[in-house]
This record gives sequence, C-alpha cells and structure tokens, in this order.
Amino acid sequence: MAPSAILQVFGQPAATDVARVMACLFERKLDFELVRTDTFKQAHDSKGPRGHVTLKHGDTTLTDSRDICRYVCTEFPRWCTRGLYGSGALERASIEQWMQTEEQSFDAPSSALAFHLAFPPRLGEEEDDDDLHAGVVVAESESALLRVLDVYDDALAQSAYLAGDEFTLADLSHLPNAHYMACTDRGRALLASRENVAGWYDSISARPAWRQVVTAQARSAHCPAVVLEP
Repeated sequence: MAPSAILQVFGQPAATDVARVMACLFERKLDFELVRTDTFKQAHDSKGPRGHVTLKHGDTTLTDSRDICRYVCTEFPRWCTRGLYGSGALERASIEQWMQTEEQSFDAPSSALAFHLAFPPRLGEEEDDDDLHAGVVVAESESALLRVLDVYDDALAQSAYLAGDEFTLADLSHLPNAHYMACTDRGRALLASRENVAGWYDSISARPAWRQVVTAQARSAHCPAVVLEP
C-alpha cells in the first residue's frame, strides 16, 4: 500500500540531509519521487556536504531532515514494518535524546572531519594559511568526536543500538556523516577505535535501506528525477 499523495524529496542525493531522509523513507518502505535540484554545493566553510532537502506531501512542506523523518514515522505508521520512532513515550524520549546528541554533538565535528579528510592539500604544494587552518579543524574535530564516541561506546556496551535493542531514528540519523567519514582511512580508523561503535556502524551501514541510499546516490547522478521504490 502507498500513501494517497505522492511523496516528493527535492535535493541532491549526495547531501547528508537528503540521504538521511531517503534512508528513513526506504526503512518505511514508502515510494517517493526524488527530484534532483541544483541547490547542493560542497561547503567551503568546514561544514561538509550538507546541501538542502525539502519534502512535499500534499499541502505539507518540510525542510529539516530530522523533522522530515519524524513526520514520516508519525504520518505513515501503518506502512512501516518497524518502530523507528518508538512505540511509547519512554522509548520516544530515549530516541529523541540520542537524536539531539547527534545533531548537537556528533554532526558538526563529523561533518568537518569528513570534509577536510576528503579534500586534503595536494602533495607537493606549499602549505598556506587555509591548509594550516584545515589542519587545526581536523585536530579539533577529531578530539571532539572521540569524546562523543566514548559516550556512544559506553551506551553500546549495554545494548545493540543507541536507544535499545532495536534500530531506530537514533541510529539512522548518524548514517550520512558516518558514511562520509568511513570513506577515508583516517575516518574509518576513528570509528574502529571504539570496539562497540565499530560493531554498531558495521551493523547499521549494512542495512538494506542504507545500501539503497548509496545505490540511489550513484544511480541518480545523471537523472534529474527518478521514482524510487523500496
């Protein structure tokens, strides 16, 4: 079954906000139309490949990726097969706590680190002020991220996922930035440096819905619009 009004996602699939929304929609087994826009750009202010995302569903328009995920989970409960957003107030409170941690503590350092590791200074070129600044950003981001990963590692020693024994939005929200980090040697080493975090990332990044996101990113590179089915 599908919702009566078509779900449209506007943005660049490579953008982390768009990838987060797509992962949620795939997990929910919802058909949607991905409309590729020209608003995505690689940020030059150390914020990484965020881009912009817009969800349109009938008269509803949302532009924050995490709010879109919340909307999808509450608007279409009968189309989902798992409780990504919790089945009660206590579960949802725990999920929200981890989503806020992701947004406030994990997002900024992981975005900056992924960006600067993906675009390091070219070998043989003399370092300039921008390169020195990038080195400082990498060191500071790595330090901040390790502190966050310590908290995650302790939590994941108690349960398979951040908010308990089931995969939820708490975990899903981390996938886009963690994926970009894992695309670099230093980023992979950082994730692997915490045993429980390493196992958690291996588990969530292997989910079929996330693999669909990665496939869709490659598939839509030359397609301005494509209808994606779970």
